[in-house]
Amino acid sequence: SGSAGLDLAVSTTTTINDTSVHLIPIGLTGPLPFKCHALPLGKLSSSKTGLFILPGIIDSDSRGEIKIMAWTPNPPCTIPAGSCIAQLIPLPILPDMQFMPSVNADRGTEGFGSTGTPNIYLSKLISVQQPFLTCLIDGKSFTGLIDIGADITIIN
Repeated sequence: SGSAGLDLAVSTTTTINDTSVHLIPIGLTGPLPFKCHALPLGKLSSSKTGLFILPGIIDSDSRGEIKIMAWTPNPPCTIPAGSCIAQLIPLPILPDMQFMPSVNADRGTEGFGSTGTPNIYLSKLISVQQPFLTCLIDGKSFTGLIDIGADITIIN
């Protein structure tokens, strides 16, 4: 009563030894038991200890084992089996809204891109050097300063 969602407990003791994102098994398999999508979010107690749960939509028709993404800035971090580190927040399916045509892709059972490779059109490491990017559109060249440290982009 009063919970925002379903508590998610780690199914096996897991140790994170580096600062990369890790997939943590929780012992659930899809599809989701309720007809909705879901969003795993970290519990405040997990964040307080330095374990951060990264959000990501779990589709209602997801197949295979559901895992949550976790990261810590201060490894090593051991998460004992049975620890509730996140909650699964249900999100309603809005049947009247359609933003894209339905994709009839074969769904894999691995999650995290099992329906195909994500399309990432620009991925550039932002650093203190404030990188420029030149883009050619209809024969015209546009140069932009991608990050000036003020959350804006300047295009000339």
